[in-house]
Amino acid sequence: MLKKIPLHTQIIIGLVLGLIFGLVSIKTGMPKWITLDYIKPIGTIFINGLKMIAMPLVLASLIIGVSNLGDISKLSRIGGRTLFLFLATTVVSICIGLTLVNVFKPGAALPDSTRENLMALYEDDAGKRAASASQLQEQTPLQPLIDMVPQNFFLATTDNAAMLQVVFFAILAGIALLQIPRSKAEPVMAFFDGFNEVITQIVNYIMVIAPYGVFALMASLIVEIAGDDPDSALTLLLALLKYSLIVLGGLFIVMVVMFPLLLKFMTKVPVGHFFRAIRPAQLLAFSTSSSNATLPVTMKITEEELGVSENISSFVLPLGATVNMNGTSLYQSVAAVFIAQALGMELTFGQQVMIVLTSTLAAVGSAGVPGAGLIMLIVVLEAIGIPAAGIALIMAPDRILDMFRTVVNITGDVVVAAVIASKEGEVLEGVKTDSVPTEKK
Repeated sequence: MLKKIPLHTQIIIGLVLGLIFGLVSIKTGMPKWITLDYIKPIGTIFINGLKMIAMPLVLASLIIGVSNLGDISKLSRIGGRTLFLFLATTVVSICIGLTLVNVFKPGAALPDSTRENLMALYEDDAGKRAASASQLQEQTPLQPLIDMVPQNFFLATTDNAAMLQVVFFAILAGIALLQIPRSKAEPVMAFFDGFNEVITQIVNYIMVIAPYGVFALMASLIVEIAGDDPDSALTLLLALLKYSLIVLGGLFIVMVVMFPLLLKFMTKVPVGHFFRAIRPAQLLAFSTSSSNATLPVTMKITEEELGVSENISSFVLPLGATVNMNGTSLYQSVAAVFIAQALGMELTFGQQVMIVLTSTLAAVGSAGVPGAGLIMLIVVLEAIGIPAAGIALIMAPDRILDMFRTVVNITGDVVVAAVIASKEGEVLEGVKTDSVPTEKK
């Protein structure tokens, strides 16, 4: 029966039922352990399955993607365009966030009592995040370049947070395959090509439980947010509603204005077709809050539903999941100014320019896993002189906002992949072929 229902519909059903179950369990006084001990593990298994294949997928797909480009000049062209689009969309996203938060000033209206409650509630967690960020602050300006090169490649493949190191190695390996004799490169390429197919098939197996995993994740999230006092949780969320609406408004503008404009002027893909095609990946990103965990499905949909070639998708998307964070960078800019407003601090124009620079660099350094944006936010706060403990003010709604910004992150990756594919002359799904020049078919 379920096989007749499209995947995105199954995921929507799982989301809705999980939300309903969570709310009903709270209202009826159902013991939390029922949800957290017997339902949440299904979601955890689902997430672990996706994380299990994320690293090998990035390794195999990037090596194949780079080596199949054919020559270094093509790699240089595609790589240059990809990085330019990643940086440009990130900067635009940050500017959108700064504009909204400066116009509506959500932090200025935060009650003192709410501020004190939030600081007390999340003081310990904020301290842990600050400790992680302080380590980053003590590093040299070139530390990101140092961190990009793994001391032990095999060790890097065991840590999803070290994705950039694996990306670096995979690109080097792909370039090396382009420059060694073809007779010696082909067996290696055949191995990784077959390995990539195996991982893709495993994705199909894991997606069988996607609706159940999403149900479990949503149900447990609702119960965990509520805690022992549902009314208290609701009050905290309402107190930060204006801040949350600013973040969501910025993400909405990026999603319905910036991305469609890129598609309209840089590709021939109809906007409606694009968003219908990637809906399953967006829903999965929403429920997992992880670009890396969503990557296998994102690649599968980009190739099968949009028609982007494996060469392009296997290069752009793994790179995007690591360095392209449009939603995260927008959130960081809004959160930084909101915290400053809530603490009664006025930010100069120079400090806000610094937010643009540090948020852009932080987006590149953010791991594509849930909660990584909070650690990088502290780096942004420290750069403009705002107390790092201020992140306690925005922790209450962060888990929910993380779900939305992850959707924007993966959508931006797919938009860039579609643009690069169009610039390389590929005819994508949904494009009227009679409008495409013959030499590009």
